[in-house]
Amino acid sequence: MTPTSSDHSGSSRCSRSQCGEPSVIDLPYAGEHLCRRHFIHFTEERFRRELHRQAAGLKGGTLAVGVSGGKDSAVLLTLLHRFLGKRQNIRLVALTIDEGIAGYRSATLRQAEALTQRLGIEHQVRSFSEELGTSTDETALRLPTLAPCTFCGVWRRTLLNQAARELDAVRLAMGFNLDDLAQTVLMNLARGEPARLLQMAPHVRVTAGLVPRIAPLAQVPEREVYLYARLRGIPFDHSECPHSHRAVRNVYRNALWMLEEAVPGSRHALLRTREKLLRALDLAFPPEELPRCTLCGEPSSGGLCRACALRKHLMGEEVARS
Repeated sequence: MTPTSSDHSGSSRCSRSQCGEPSVIDLPYAGEHLCRRHFIHFTEERFRRELHRQAAGLKGGTLAVGVSGGKDSAVLLTLLHRFLGKRQNIRLVALTIDEGIAGYRSATLRQAEALTQRLGIEHQVRSFSEELGTSTDETALRLPTLAPCTFCGVWRRTLLNQAARELDAVRLAMGFNLDDLAQTVLMNLARGEPARLLQMAPHVRVTAGLVPRIAPLAQVPEREVYLYARLRGIPFDHSECPHSHRAVRNVYRNALWMLEEAVPGSRHALLRTREKLLRALDLAFPPEELPRCTLCGEPSSGGLCRACALRKHLMGEEVARS
């Protein structure tokens, strides 16, 4: 769910010194109301700071960008183009994964194509059907007891990493916003899996075979990404995946919404908690060289990577039905 025009706060005035323009949004966690100009500047500055912090030492090379056609990745690509597009030593390449979701992915693909053409950025599309021989819709029918987000997310991440690695990309930029990342921290803590805080974007470790991921929108809440895209006229698709209602993440999303409403700043606090825990987690779970999957060669903690294990599970279901 994303905000609508009712989130704008035009009845109040901008909080910034000597401005006085009508505000377009209120920021309870910051105690501010911002006008269009100051909100755009505030958003771009947070992005710029995170980009430089997460990609410190980036001197050049290919930067792969996950682009779905939704608001987050559209804003991500637009701002990367704004801050890095003129650098001759950096090549931006947009990567889109077509999972094969009827009534959803075709529209987002059109928006992704429209945006990359508008910005003049190379755009590559990989599909589940071509790379894996199946689709999210087909697999959901064959494995009805498994939430589609389980296999869809694993396969999408695998194909993005493979595509970024084939490009010899130095980083893979993803459009995770503040809400996304705070939800992930909450999920990992609630599940008693603190080691996963080391594995989530932005990556703090370099693992052989995995292109390090960055998330420059980490400090920008979801509704502010939405508003920025609207104010800037950035094309994106606003539809929702028809399988998303089955995602376990929804429980944590709803919990975080309620928590943020009651205690503004909770999302930022969760990200700060991760930052404070990283050093201790690094000592508790020292880096180790991951073996490669026996089927696809991707880094894996076991004999088979999660992506291949899910494919074998799907093949087993098909054999059982034949």
